[in-house]
Amino acid sequence: MIYNNPVDYKIEVTLDMFEVLTKYENIQAIKESTRDVSNVTRLINRFGDRFKIFTGVDPLAMESIVMGADGWVAGLVDAFPKETVAIFRLIKQNRIAEALTIYRWFLPVLELDIHPKLVQYIKLAEVATGLGTEAVRAPRLPVSGAEREKVLKIINDALAARPQLPAGSWGK
Repeated sequence: MIYNNPVDYKIEVTLDMFEVLTKYENIQAIKESTRDVSNVTRLINRFGDRFKIFTGVDPLAMESIVMGADGWVAGLVDAFPKETVAIFRLIKQNRIAEALTIYRWFLPVLELDIHPKLVQYIKLAEVATGLGTEAVRAPRLPVSGAEREKVLKIINDALAARPQLPAGSWGK
């Protein structure tokens, strides 16, 4: 999987670069994180199904999947697995309105994934949902003070309004 994330890593893997990579059979997927949703269409138009395309930006996941992304390398799935799976499955079932309702509720939390402290923020969400710990490895440090309170408010507001998921959207 090639990770295309020019926002954070300052290097964009262009379509012409991907063209060169098509000859390597071990390169099978792209984690598309350019934050340009139309790039999903560009990739499909140019390469068809040569590469599996995964969205890697949580706040653009729905848009990317609707545009044809095959999967979602999600961050907040660690804290909200059912909602993440529900959005993905509903879109793939063309139940867009139902997915959109969940996605609109989830967006403020998903935006925690595009911050430099995304690991710490996701871990706070994991603790709030009872699915993890807040422990981080150096050089990361736990979030504290006003920043911590701001992030916890986003998470707790979401938990207070957590939607009922449509039947069959996340389980077996």
